[in-house]
Amino acid sequence: MDLNAVRMFVAAVQAGSLSAAADRLDMALPTLSRRIRELEAGLNVRLFERSARGVRLTDAGTRLYE
Repeated sequence: MDLNAVRMFVAAVQAGSLSAAADRLDMALPTLSRRIRELEAGLNVRLFERSARGVRLTDAGTRLYE
């Protein structure tokens, strides 16, 4: 598990959105999104439900965050 990707995931949860997390981490949104998708692939779970209105945690995402 990539701990930097986990840190990015936590930042996204705390910021409430991927774009806000990217701003807080001073990184490009596509990079942050890709790293979280890679984390999801490595864990073989979806951590966020993505929609046009943003993201929200899945049950697996909630468990990881806790």
